[in-house]
Amino acid sequence: MHAAQVGLHRASDGEVLERARIEGRVVLTADLDYPRLLTLTGAQGPGLILFRGGDYSELECIERLAQVFEKVLPQVLENSIVVVERNRIRLRPLGGE
Repeated sequence: MHAAQVGLHRASDGEVLERARIEGRVVLTADLDYPRLLTLTGAQGPGLILFRGGDYSELECIERLAQVFEKVLPQVLENSIVVVERNRIRLRPLGGE
């Protein structure tokens, strides 16, 4: 669901992250501010999927997300930043590990 669908269209990045953490959601974004906030605060969650490397079509997003879900267990995703690039998928645990 989009942040605007739950009344967060004018919320700060921190507010979006906190709501996602409370609700057990994973944030999907191309905004580099989100992983910076998680890293700087040493947060354990929420999980984050970051698309990097340009504009992705809807089909490309769906295909890449399917690859993420095939490779990353849900309990790992909840506490990680997954960076999706055109030629690879990287995983970084949250919380300074």
